[in-house]
Amino acid sequence: MAIPFKYMVKNFRTRRLSTIVTLAGIALVIFVFTAVLMMANGVKKTLVTTGSPDNVVVSRKGSNGEISSIIDVETQNIIATLPGVAKSPDGTPAISYQPVVVINLTTPDGGMTNVSVRGVSQQTFYIHPEVKIVSGRNFNPSLHEAIVGEAVARRFQNAKIGGEIKLAGDYWKVVGTFSDNGSGFDSEIWCDSHQIQDAFHRGSTVSTVTLKLDKPSDFDVFKSAFASDKRLQQFEPKGEQAYFSEQSETLAAFISILGTIVTIIFSIGAAIGAMITMYAEVANRTTEIGTLRALGFSRSSVLTVFLCESILISIAGGALGIILASLLQFLSVSTLNFDTFSELTFNFALTPFAVVLSIIFAVFMGVIGGFLPSARAARMNIVNALRGG
Repeated sequence: MAIPFKYMVKNFRTRRLSTIVTLAGIALVIFVFTAVLMMANGVKKTLVTTGSPDNVVVSRKGSNGEISSIIDVETQNIIATLPGVAKSPDGTPAISYQPVVVINLTTPDGGMTNVSVRGVSQQTFYIHPEVKIVSGRNFNPSLHEAIVGEAVARRFQNAKIGGEIKLAGDYWKVVGTFSDNGSGFDSEIWCDSHQIQDAFHRGSTVSTVTLKLDKPSDFDVFKSAFASDKRLQQFEPKGEQAYFSEQSETLAAFISILGTIVTIIFSIGAAIGAMITMYAEVANRTTEIGTLRALGFSRSSVLTVFLCESILISIAGGALGIILASLLQFLSVSTLNFDTFSELTFNFALTPFAVVLSIIFAVFMGVIGGFLPSARAARMNIVNALRGG
């Protein structure tokens, strides 16, 4: 015979203080667990949304990032002749030759952090039409002028319009702010590519070559032609979104591992807390348990009702933790991307997968914390229980 569900609900109301304490402990653990998942998802989302599906990035094989990749001018010219490359409105190949360097900027608290500076041209804006100047104007390619991503403009005082940024010993004036809807480009500074090459003595070499295809399905044709040209054996093409997505793997993995360790420590404490609470419940309800057994409820029914109480408290705590963690979506945080050695600004991203995983984790803690006390309750002798222990 099963014990009615309303019996459990009644117990929550009767012992609301211990229930709230346990629920709060579970909520804290799930808050941390969900926040870690959201942080890792935020990093991936920011870099996955960087770029377009019909763009290709060519870099040197074995380079860990753009700053360690070098492409000479001869290779640049060969790439421009490959099939599948789209034409820009002026009839030239839609290709952007991009030198990328990293500079130091001073943070508001006086610290130093790395920021990527990308050399671009007017072709870059054709290849990336989603990039918009949101304030000020575009840089003059014949002057030492720069435009900055929204994340850079928010974080650094000298990176606002009218400010000056020190590049290669000279000061470059910030004349505009651009946005790419929160992608990784928003954490960069853009200047004219030729000015960057001259300032950093890069000659005609660039870090990467970004090109637009006539259509995304042309990638296989382009890649096949690229692989068949022996002069390009030291380089490799990748879809632009895949290229930037790979640059999130190390950082996302680090966040996940660190967060998992923290979560495990917290979860052990929460599970022990739930276990103590349920043991206390059993101790306080021995006469009640004896009565249930005397009325004909089986040992399995007693075990089930106590275990369900523990799981329900965990689910409620998990839901509360998820709700609190969801508020983090309104925050932007910055961290050093190990793959690019430059700062990346991103938002916490809550996904359905993170919600489901968090609830499963909450249920798991409820089972771990509630099983032993529930088993103790089920094993109680009826006569001893009716005597109060």
